[in-house]
Formats: sequence, structure tokens, C-alpha cells
Amino acid sequence: MPREFQRGHKARISDLTAGTDLYVGVQITAPGLTFDISCFGLDADERLSDDRYFVFFNQPKSPEESIQLLGAQAGDTESFRVTLDRIPPQIHKLSFTATLDGAGQMSQIGPGYLRIVAGGEEVARYAFNGSEFSSERAVMLGDFYLKDVWRFAAVGQGFDGGLDALLKNFGGEVAEEEAPAAPQQPQTGAGAPGFAPPAFGAPSAPAPAPAPAQPQPAAQGFAPPPGATPPPAPPAPAPSVHAAPTIVAPLAPPGGGQVPPPAPAPAPYGQPPQQPYGQGPAPTAPMPPGYGQQPPAPHAPQAPPGYGQPPQPPGYGQQPPFGQVPGQQTYGVPQGAPQGGAGVTAALQQFKETPTGQRWTQQNKKLIRVDLGMGGQPVLARQGSMVLYQGKVDFSYKGAGFAGRIVGNATGQEMQLMRCTGQGQVFLADNSTHLHPVELQGDAICVSAENVLAFDESLQYEVRRIEGHGIPGGALFTMQFQGTGTIVVKTHGTPVVLPVTPTTFADCNAVVAWSAASQVVVSSQVRMRRNAYPGDTGESVNLQFRGAPGNFIVVQPYEV
Repeated sequence: MPREFQRGHKARISDLTAGTDLYVGVQITAPGLTFDISCFGLDADERLSDDRYFVFFNQPKSPEESIQLLGAQAGDTESFRVTLDRIPPQIHKLSFTATLDGAGQMSQIGPGYLRIVAGGEEVARYAFNGSEFSSERAVMLGDFYLKDVWRFAAVGQGFDGGLDALLKNFGGEVAEEEAPAAPQQPQTGAGAPGFAPPAFGAPSAPAPAPAPAQPQPAAQGFAPPPGATPPPAPPAPAPSVHAAPTIVAPLAPPGGGQVPPPAPAPAPYGQPPQQPYGQGPAPTAPMPPGYGQQPPAPHAPQAPPGYGQPPQPPGYGQQPPFGQVPGQQTYGVPQGAPQGGAGVTAALQQFKETPTGQRWTQQNKKLIRVDLGMGGQPVLARQGSMVLYQGKVDFSYKGAGFAGRIVGNATGQEMQLMRCTGQGQVFLADNSTHLHPVELQGDAICVSAENVLAFDESLQYEVRRIEGHGIPGGALFTMQFQGTGTIVVKTHGTPVVLPVTPTTFADCNAVVAWSAASQVVVSSQVRMRRNAYPGDTGESVNLQFRGAPGNFIVVQPYEV
């Protein structure tokens, strides 16, 4: 019986199967629509830093064949073979995606799934349908990601911009060639999912290469593997954007191609115009500008800026206008505006929302977004921490009860919470503090209530007492969170994480969190002789941490 996943659910691969040779099948269909299903091999920064690990119809396997495209078989629209123990260490995530080839939206798809098969037996399935999407044209269906061990996550998040937006999210871009080669189709298997067939994922025999009619520019980015040539076929209809090779940034012009020079920017008033790129050398002694003299304009006429028009910023090798400090921003052009132009859109581009397809997405160091539609679990957040929300979201008061208020008042670990439910995205922040999402996978962490911003309602939490010695009746308290979910911890400044050793002491006003398995006691340095004299160090009470290797503490550069 396979394990059923919903969007946002995660699990260790070892909990699903003991094998590492896996079959991944994707089934997605819609009347009149065509889909391209691919696998992105990403690095630790979730970027496609090596384009050889973009496995798609035109590049059916990775260099060491740890990821292979098998084709349609056993009822699956597309299938892959993933050998986890052969994946190189620089690859930390495999993202399986589906992209629409042509017009349409993901809301038009019928019931589909992504499934994992090990040893011929289906062990996991993530089912989806068009009601989960709207105007998306590319979706991330599921991820294999490395976090201590390989894990699987059902994602189900997409982009309206299609393949272009998907590649930009992974650090690449789409470029089209003048005459793209016909894609190489991998051999499809006819057997049931598994690895019993002897010719598993074997590519078809190469066909004789036809004589080229005319020289073509060198292929960029993802070209077919060596030895694989496109078979001769009758003329096909006009290829879509996906038939062109995909290129990751930075882009390079095709080999042998000529890139037209850009139109030169107007020269500042009183200076000679700059020679456009690619033209002959400029005169050794340029003529001084005089009445009626016009600079060369092969592409666009040049003229000094008119009244009220700000001059353009100087290009490479030019001097700034008279009276302007080098590097000073020209009036009317926002600081850091891209070369594509100025304006509000260009100035705010760097602050654009960052979607990742995860339930919790950190927009910057001090702002985090939670998608309530993923997993269907409500979120408990500090009252007043919402700064923006989108969709149909309901905020309700989350009371602690009579007993909870008594315990909170007595221990100082009272949390004023609100319950966020519905379908939408909620953006959370608190007094410009730094935010750190911590994902728990059945383990536990101790965090002071003052340092908690939000957490999944599925987490269990309780007040925990810290025993003390050296102070009569002394004790401190903290909150312990345990279960499966995410907790967002806030700190003043950038924290530091230290391993626990037998001689680890921390100021109780600066410590933020620690592993629940650590033993914590209150340590006092009160001495009669030391305190018999005037003056105090202010460090008389600390927390001492003890524990086995692997335990940690988190300390912020700030004392509450």
C-alpha cells in the first residue's frame, strides 16, 4: 500500500523504502495540451549551477547516469530512474517539474500524480488535480532533497510565466536558436515500473547523421549527449520554445554569430561622442564640437539633452558631466537602476517577492511568508505580527485557557497568539528582528517565548523548568516545541550556534534556543568574599549546558 502525500508533506526516503534505485513516474494530462516533464539537479543554493544536471527530452541523462529519463511507460506520461547513491555530492536537490508546451493553464489538467516505485512496488504517491492550480503554466511537482539524508517533499507550486519563470527561479534563462535541432526521444519501456527489464533506459541505436545543408551556430547550454544524433524525419510543425536548448546564466552569444552593437547613449553636453562598439577606431584628434556639428549616428541620432531632460549616465570610459562627482547618481535615475531603464518597476525589482514553492518562505532576513494552502494546517503567530496577507485568510484569537494564563504569568513564558486559517499567504515580521525558520522532523527544541514569532499548529509546546543550584529555590523557565512542523525564531542581530561542551556557559539574557536533549542548570558565581567589596561584574548568574555530542545552543548578540 503506497503512502499517500498531500501538498506540503515531507518524509525521509528511508522511511518509504530501503532501496536507493528508484523509479519516479509522473502522470499529467489535459485535453488538447502538451506537457514537458523535466528534472532539475540543484546545488546547495537551489541553483542549476551545472547545466548537465537538467534532465529533459533533449538531454536524457546526467553525466554519471544517476538521473535518467525513461519516457512514457506503464500509464505514466513521463518516468525517470534515480539512483540516490550515485548522485554527486554537489547536487542537493532533484526537482521534478511539468511545463505547458503552448497555450493553456494548469487549472485545466485532470487528475494526475507523481509516484515513487522501488523494486517494482509503489511506495509513495502524491495525487493532484486542476483545482489546486489557477493560471500557472509551470509547476514543481515534487522534490528529492538532501538534509542529512535524502527526503521527499510534495510541492505542487508553480509559476504563471511558464518555463522562463521556472528557469529564472533556478538561476537560468531560456534562449532560442535560429534553427533548433530536432529533440532526441529516449527509448520508452513497455514493462511495469521497476528495474527488471535488462535494457533499462538504454538509448536507441544512433541513426546516420544527415549531411548538414548549411553551417549552424554552435549549440549552447544543453545539447544532446555525444553519439546521439537526431533521426531523419519529415518536416515537423513550428517548434515551441521548449524545442530550443536551455541556457543557464551567464549567457554567451552563439559561436560565429554576430551580436549587433547597442545604440550609443547620448554624450554629456560639451563632450565628444563615444565610438560605438564594433566600429572602426575613433579619430586620434576628435574635432571640438561646434555649431551645426553632429556626432556619428549609425543606429540612433544623438543630441544634447534638451531643457528639463536629465543627461544619461556616462558609459564605460566616459567622464561624468561638468560639476558631477564620479559615481554620483544622476538626477531622475534611481540608485542601482538596471541598464534596461529607470522607473519605479526597475527600482523596486530587487525587492520583489521570492516564491520557492515551500510552505515557509523567507523573503529577507526580517520578513517571512507562510502559505496556508499547503498542508492545510493553521499557523499560530504572535499577535500583531501580520504585515500583509493575500487570499482568504481568517485571524482569530488563540487563548491559552485559565490554567495556561496562570502558568504563563508565573513563569514569564506567556505567548499572546493569533490563529491564521484559510487559503492564502501571510507575511509576518516583528520589530525588524531577524527571523530564522527551523523545521522539526519529530525532534524537539527549547526556545524562550520571547523569541517565538510563529509556528505550525501541529507542533506540541509546553513550559519547561530549568533547575538551578547555588541560588536558594532558583529556577528559570523556557518553552519546549516538539513534533513535525516549522517554528520561526526571532533574534536581535545575527545569532551564533555553538556545540555543547562540558564547559559551555551562556548568559540567560542572551541565549535564544538550545537542543531539548541538553541538560541545563543555573550556575551562580556568588561568593561571600567576592561580593563583600563594592562593585559587581553583572555576570553572576549564567546557564550551564551539558550534553552528548550533537547538542547545540543559539546565542544572539543582544541581552534582553
